[in-house]
Amino acid sequence: MRVVLLGAPNTGKGTYASRYLTKIYPVPHISTGELFRENIKNETELGLEAKKYMDSGKLVPDNLTIDMLRERLQEEDCRKGFFLDGFPRTVGQANALEGIVAIDAVLNFVASEETLMRRRTGRRTCRDCGAIYHTTNIIPKVEGICDKCGGEIYQREDDKPEAAKERLKIYHREIQPVIDFYRRKGLLSDIDANRDVNDPKFHVIDDCRKVLDRIRR
Repeated sequence: MRVVLLGAPNTGKGTYASRYLTKIYPVPHISTGELFRENIKNETELGLEAKKYMDSGKLVPDNLTIDMLRERLQEEDCRKGFFLDGFPRTVGQANALEGIVAIDAVLNFVASEETLMRRRTGRRTCRDCGAIYHTTNIIPKVEGICDKCGGEIYQREDDKPEAAKERLKIYHREIQPVIDFYRRKGLLSDIDANRDVNDPKFHVIDDCRKVLDRIRR
């Protein structure tokens, strides 16, 4: 079961994969962001090379990302498959991924702009420990104070409406060719991600299972 996850920021795809889908299907959730952090932390050759670009404010070249991903997908826990989150972001990356492994399905998590903006702009972060809160569904016990460390809770600049809207616009512009690429191959399934997990009518995981059970190996 080799699955690519697509979805704009705040569709919840990473949370659904790590908290729910990996419990149902025993394959790892691989986030390319986490992959970068692990390689840099462990000072691997690829990690140190990527860090040079990141420290100078440049994008990490595709070949480095692909090499990191190739190594990760060859590890034992990926033998039966994976949920890949954060890659590919371009058609070129999608073609490169096909050169590494055959993809069985692509889950494209879709939510309205109103839903995504509500989730994003309501997010709050602890300045000290980085814990995440939300103005409607993850509320701290004391307003403005982190439950975990007592640090100040604030709204990051990229969570403010103007920045959030611009990020969403960029995502849709850049990812549409990738969506079209996988849809033409018959691999892509749209998943309605508008409902939150505490909604009685939440159905995201059930919808994912309908797709994944068909390709389960």
